[in-house]
Amino acid sequence: VQLQASGGGLVQAGDSLRLSCAASGRTFSSYGMGWFRQAPGKERESVAAISYSGGRTYYADSVKGRFTISRDNVKNTVYLQMNSLKPDDTAVYYCAATRSPLTYGPVADYDYAYWGQGTLVTVSS
Repeated sequence: VQLQASGGGLVQAGDSLRLSCAASGRTFSSYGMGWFRQAPGKERESVAAISYSGGRTYYADSVKGRFTISRDNVKNTVYLQMNSLKPDDTAVYYCAATRSPLTYGPVADYDYAYWGQGTLVTVSS
């Protein structure tokens, strides 16, 4: 699976942004998908994840109620809708694919076998 993330940019606090991650391959619909981020000087953290069917979603506490992960298995794309952005959301955002269907819960980042190249989101105050 090859992943291509896009949609990052410079926005102001309170604005919205939607990230997209396009996947290659015919087996996209069998993979759990996740979004991660890494801010300068900080460790990578999980932001959101979605099961293979889209029926289960998981969020970090820091983004609950503001971010929404979704997927379109026809278009082989996963999205991250980010609303009410804060300066603390500034980071490089990565999408990733795991062979786990994520039906019963999220998995650690080391269980994600495929990673996109990252897209930078900068939120100014």
